[in-house]
Parts: sequence; structure tokens; C-alpha cells
Amino acid sequence: MTGLRVLFLGGTGIISSASSWRAVEAGLDLTVVNRGKTSTRALPPEARVLTADVGDAMAFAEVAGQEFDVVVDWLAFTPDQVRARTDALRGRVGQYVFISSASAYQTPPARLPITESTPLRNPFWQYSRNKIACEDLLNGLYRDEGYPVTIVRPSHTYDRTLVPFDGGWTIVERMRRGQPVVVHGDGSSLWTLTHHRDFARGLVPLLGHPRTLGEAFQITSDDVLTWDQIAHTLAAAAGVTAQIVHVPSDAIAAIHPAWGAGLLGDKTHSAVFDNTKLRQVVPDYVATIPFETGAREIITWHDEDASRRRVDADIDNAMNTLIARYTN
Repeated sequence: MTGLRVLFLGGTGIISSASSWRAVEAGLDLTVVNRGKTSTRALPPEARVLTADVGDAMAFAEVAGQEFDVVVDWLAFTPDQVRARTDALRGRVGQYVFISSASAYQTPPARLPITESTPLRNPFWQYSRNKIACEDLLNGLYRDEGYPVTIVRPSHTYDRTLVPFDGGWTIVERMRRGQPVVVHGDGSSLWTLTHHRDFARGLVPLLGHPRTLGEAFQITSDDVLTWDQIAHTLAAAAGVTAQIVHVPSDAIAAIHPAWGAGLLGDKTHSAVFDNTKLRQVVPDYVATIPFETGAREIITWHDEDASRRRVDADIDNAMNTLIARYTN
């Protein structure tokens, strides 16, 4: 794998940033192309950076004119975007890695744990349906012409900048104010949180691996918590105690459709994953960062700068409304 020429479309996002560092550590010749509009997550100094909008056909054609062994597409969310990328890269790339989503799996799942053979069907969330359509397109390209496709499905992957609740820092701020917080359902559904450095440990060995073409892999932690446990872990890291009010997901969706879409289409249902297929290709893969560690990173990062502790007023108000309704 050492010396592979790898292009990341994106590379400074929550998931991709750790993979950029891991790729360089593994000896890959990494080029990152993005719009250069974020400084939240630094790129490794060894990476070559190209500033361009990959959504601009002319700008991307110039990038795609170079030859790479691997292209990892972190920024494709619709079939039109995938089609444009794969057309431009045809004949110039040895592996096109599409970052899909575990939310594309059957929702709710008929059985646990979820594996790569779990059907893809999410009638609740357009984001997930778009990812499914992208996968359908790519599988067709592989079947019809042997296009060198690998599909990767992350689950809920976070870094120190991401509080894993809708509204972000809002829930921590409420807990620190001594206010109750809303947790959907009865708080007992199981959820898998994956630290972005753990995800990177699974992804980078797939790059350039000949046994990955035409295949899909999920990369997740084995750290499974209930949503109540997630809230209590965040509270402990923040030095407070969580007062939880349970509210049905459909009731949340009724007063805040955007929040509800992510719940009904993803977080309401238990998500436990089997990483056996990944370990067949990456035998030493293991996620080592529990959420207790990740939660402390989240709180520390936000506490370092007051501007990071932003409250979502809509979520905050929705919580007030729901709490009043479900505690009287």
C-alpha cells in the first residue's frame, strides 16, 4: 500500500480528517481537494492540497485529468454527483471509494446485528434514499463495465467537534443550566458511536486492496450504548447530571420535522453492527476509543472557546415545548 497515489475529495470533515492523517502515516501519497473554507481540522503537512470546488465540472475535470490509484469521495450525496465523478475519472483511477451511510440499511432493521447483506431501504429519510440511489448506480457500473468501485458505510461517526445529539451543544448547555433534556423513545434503544480515528483505522487498509472491488464494507465501533447512557456519559464529562425526559420520536417530528426526520429515519431504531466482513480484509481492525473518552474530548474542545458552544434556538425551544407537554 505504501506509495499509492490517493486523492481525497474532501478531507477536512469529521470522518475524513482522521483518515487524512492515517493515510499519511501509512505512507500514502495523499492529495486532498476541497474548497479551503474550513480551518477547524488541520490537514497533515505531508498532504498536497488542491483548492477547488469538486461540484464545478470544469474545476473537477482539471483534477480528474491526473491519474490516481485511489479516489475516495467524501462529498457525493446524490446520483448526479456520483455520475459526474465516475464519468470524469473513467480510465484514470484504480479504485473509486464511495462513502455511503449505515442509515441506508433497512429501517427499522428486521434483525440485529446489521451486516453488509442487510437490505437497503429507508422510507423515512431522503438523505439515506439518495445514498441508496448512489449505491445502485455504482453497483450497475461495476456489473456492466467492471468499474473499480468500493462502497464504505460509516455509522454515527464523531470527533471532538460533534455532540452526537440533534442541536449539538444545546443538550450540554441545558444540562449545565440544570434544565431537563429530551431523549427520544424510552432511551433504551441501542446505538453505535464510532470515533473518527477508529473509523480511519478501518478505512485506510481498504485503499488499493484488490479484494475490495465490487464490495461494500461497514466500518463501525463495537461500542454500543443506549441513548440514555450516551446522555449520562456526556453529562458526566461536563461535570453535571442529566435530567432526562423521554418523548416519542413521532411527537418530536410533529413539532420539529428536521429533528424528527433524523430520528425516524435513523436514531430511533437500535443499530448494532457486525464487522466480520471488514476484519476478513483488515484482520487487525479494532476500535479502541470508548465514548467515555470521546465525550471528554468533546467537552474539552468546546470549553476551550466560547464561540464553539452554540445553542440551536429551534431545538432548545422545541425541547421546552415537549418537556412541558410530557411532564404535566
